[in-house]
Amino acid sequence: MLAVGSDLTSQISNLESPFVPPSTSPSLLFSQLARANKTMSETLIVSVSGVRGIVGKDLTPELICRYAAAAGALARERGKPSVVLARDARTSGPMLIGAARAGLQSVGCEVIDCDLIPTPTAQLAVEHHGAGGGIVLTASHNPIEWNALKFIGDDGLFLDAETAAALQARVVASNGIPRADWSGIGEVVRDSDAIGRHVEKVLTLDAIDVEAIRSSGFRVALDCVNGVGGAIMPMLLERLGCTVHGMYLEANGRFSRPPEPIPANIGELGALVRESESVIGMAMDPDGDRLALTDERGRGIGEDYTLSFAVRAVLERAVGPVVVNLSTSLVVDDVAREFGVEVTRAKVGEANVARAMRDAGAIIGGEGNGGVMLPTLHLGRDAPVAAALVLDLLARSGRTVSELVESAPRYAIVKDKVPRGPSLEALYAALQSRFTDAASDTLDGLRLAWSDRWLHVRPSGTEPIVRLIAEGRSRVDAEGLVAEARALLG
Repeated sequence: MLAVGSDLTSQISNLESPFVPPSTSPSLLFSQLARANKTMSETLIVSVSGVRGIVGKDLTPELICRYAAAAGALARERGKPSVVLARDARTSGPMLIGAARAGLQSVGCEVIDCDLIPTPTAQLAVEHHGAGGGIVLTASHNPIEWNALKFIGDDGLFLDAETAAALQARVVASNGIPRADWSGIGEVVRDSDAIGRHVEKVLTLDAIDVEAIRSSGFRVALDCVNGVGGAIMPMLLERLGCTVHGMYLEANGRFSRPPEPIPANIGELGALVRESESVIGMAMDPDGDRLALTDERGRGIGEDYTLSFAVRAVLERAVGPVVVNLSTSLVVDDVAREFGVEVTRAKVGEANVARAMRDAGAIIGGEGNGGVMLPTLHLGRDAPVAAALVLDLLARSGRTVSELVESAPRYAIVKDKVPRGPSLEALYAALQSRFTDAASDTLDGLRLAWSDRWLHVRPSGTEPIVRLIAEGRSRVDAEGLVAEARALLG
């Protein structure tokens, strides 16, 4: 991870190095760039996931403009001089998307401006237009004072480590961004149909029995947290014949609750489920790629069940590989096992899971944070797809959400976080020594696993913290694993 300071001018002046294409070791390049950077910040986080920070403190229009210009320069160099540009509903979005637009135009890129759309809709727009890439202004689940840039490649996937490193190298190099002159400034074209295309694509998926859902006449309670999901999810649910009882649907970016859709944050949705006698509650994150659920009694069931239900819906039609990340619940493994499928685990991060799915030929996958990825549409987390698959399962099975949960083994997940220290290697070694009976995986931090429980310790790619996640048959089991990791961290 590279931390970038708030004063872009002084930062760039400290880096008077010519542009050199990155080596074949992106991690080494990130390390070199971090050492070269003289002005460090704890709240501007630059990694393979993009660049995110606190608006007005260290995430500035100047910085946004330079990153967008670097991304545009890469697109032009690869012979595709058009870039899709989008944002979520955060109040800083209109200002920052203007800076990104200027950066792209300054290197001669055509800007395909989609403005306010969900992140997965932007990925689909890149594919639709055959663009050289995409930029989305969104900090996903981060608090309201944050924003971020996410970069999409010409394949509709978020950048891999090597391409992300090449982008970072251009940002900090003195001559890494060739600018256009007055006659070569890029044009701006508007795309106002991206959300409609997304909805139509979901409705025509073979994995969705639209008529079965429509004939069920479901009542659905929906919480869009005043994020961009309010621009797409009511439309999709109504097209599926659902009666929508909504809250916080206006996409104004003034989040009505903590933005991450975990059970602790969606109590109001549970009350709406009970009041409206809905069969399910659906809660979104601010940029529309994650979906969490409540049962028909209004109880939050945990984000992992979104993926578990989606996996069941797909495997009931066709059996094939399933890929999830290392922090995903065993409830997915249990479903896959019913169909004779072994689950492959990838590093945390949508880009990592997407590429692992592509390599494995997976027919379904995602992340246990409510991020469902269906490759017959695209290899990206997609809350509208998740909602349609869950409703498809309910319609075809005739079971309630609580019945689906109770029909499978139960687990408890505990998630914690601590400030990031200088090194985690000593902690990993201590944990491996403490739990010698566990299977050890160092693909992404350290994951220790037993047949019915696991512990995952890893540095976050989106916040300056270390994440501690454990799962066990009981909450006591999971809390015990997290407590041991915290104790070793001091």
